[in-house]
Amino acid sequence: MASARIALAIRAWFAMGMGLSGEKGGWDRGEPAILPGEPTRAPIQAEHPADVLLCAPALLELRPMHGLHLTADLHDCQCGLQWLTDREALGAVCLKAVAAAGLQAVGKLVHGFPATPMGPGGVTATVLLAESHLCIHTWPEQRGVTLDVYVCNFGGDHSAKAHALMERLVSLFQPRHSERNELQRGRVAA
Repeated sequence: MASARIALAIRAWFAMGMGLSGEKGGWDRGEPAILPGEPTRAPIQAEHPADVLLCAPALLELRPMHGLHLTADLHDCQCGLQWLTDREALGAVCLKAVAAAGLQAVGKLVHGFPATPMGPGGVTATVLLAESHLCIHTWPEQRGVTLDVYVCNFGGDHSAKAHALMERLVSLFQPRHSERNELQRGRVAA
C-alpha cells in the first residue's frame, strides 16, 4: 500500500505542475490537485503539494491497488566490465532504458562500492519512476546482477513497458544463465 501511495503522490505532484526541483506549479494558481483522466468525487483543492498526501487515501479508494513486479537474477554476465563497475555509465544506461520503454523517470540514485580483495566494487542503481521503480545491483567479482522492475498499474496498464525495460537490461548484461520471476501485486485475497 505504501508504494502505491508514493506513486500516487508523485503523479499528483506532476499533475500539479511540480517538477523534479520542486518549482511551483498549478497548486499556487488555485488549480485542482487531481490526477488527469482520473474520476473523483469532487476536485480536491490543495494549498500545498504536501496536502496531496493527506488526500491520497481518498483517491486510492477509487481503484484497486495493483501492479507488476519483475525480478531477474543474472549469472555469468558476458557484458563489458563497465556495466558492472562504472556508476556513471550504469546510471546513464538506466535512464536511457527507462525512456526507451516509455516510462517516466522522476529521480535517480546510483552508488558505487569500493573494490575489495575479491575484486572491483559493484554498483547499486535506483531509478524512481512515476510508475514505481527500477533497481539494479551488480556483483562484478561474480559477474552477477539482480534486476527489479515494479510498475503500479493505477492509471493504466504499464505491464508491457515493464517487460520491455527488463528485456533491454537483460540484453545489456548478456547473462549465460538467468532466473526470472513475475509477481502480480496488490490482489485482494478472496
